[in-house]
Amino acid sequence: MKRKIALVCAAAMALSLAACGNTASTTSESTASESTASESTASESSSATSEAAGEEAAASDFDNTQAITVITREEGSGTRGAFIELTGVEEKNDAGEKVDNTTPGAATQNSTNGVMTTVANDETAIGYISLGSLNDTVKAVTVGGVAASADTVKDGTYTLARPFNIVTNGDATDPVAVDFINFCMSADGQAIATEDGYIGADGAAAFEGTQPSGSITVGGSSSVSPLMEKLIEAYEGVNPNASLELLTTDSTVGVSGALDGTYTIGMASRELKDSEVESGAKATVLALDGIAVVVNPANPIEDLTTDQIKSIYTGETTTWDAIQ
Repeated sequence: MKRKIALVCAAAMALSLAACGNTASTTSESTASESTASESTASESSSATSEAAGEEAAASDFDNTQAITVITREEGSGTRGAFIELTGVEEKNDAGEKVDNTTPGAATQNSTNGVMTTVANDETAIGYISLGSLNDTVKAVTVGGVAASADTVKDGTYTLARPFNIVTNGDATDPVAVDFINFCMSADGQAIATEDGYIGADGAAAFEGTQPSGSITVGGSSSVSPLMEKLIEAYEGVNPNASLELLTTDSTVGVSGALDGTYTIGMASRELKDSEVESGAKATVLALDGIAVVVNPANPIEDLTTDQIKSIYTGETTTWDAIQ
């Protein structure tokens, strides 16, 4: 009997010890898990703090005493013509003649892509481009507190805006040119403009093509060219009888080419000059476009007034720390 009691007691003690061991193990695992979770949270918090600190450091690393690298477009560019007029860089002299006062120190680029590439690779640079071509390689600043967008151009609150014009020598007479212009101004063509970030007309009629055969040449503004390329592709899709060649030059050549017959249709990213209209040039507004003022993403500047932009482009303001 004593032996049985001893065995029962031994068994009870063994079970008790096992239970204690399991409890200790569970408690240890729970503590370890909590410790790991705590470490993970601390790590994530540290990572987030580091990223924020890195971004703040990057902004504070910008040396605003550096000279501003001014980037402009070539003479003849419609974007340049509209920009200098809208910002006041172009002024009339005592004789009543318009004078482009862009600083001689400005670096000239012959295309929208050229401006964007230069600004993207130079943290001190400033340039201007077609709103429809804007991407995240550069940063668009607000102008007078208004962001450049299709909506702000349309409602008139963003002041740096201009027309994209189709130019012909008088009324178009070539059957393909007439049909293509009708396509551009139709609901289909205007939808393409709107989808590309430009401002097309509301309430345009549906396209009713005549399927003419033949070939024409369209040429001019490098700002209008990307939109025109898509319009041509869409038109040739609905009229396989037509062939359209696209040549990219600038707005001035676009107008003169339309007048002298080099182009059946010219492209200009500005209003026509009085002398061009007097020579017979006729403009049809294809769409509206904003002119985005762009800086390098590393530049902390977010907003410029029109007067500040003018001051930079005339050479009066030469360093970023002079912007107040």
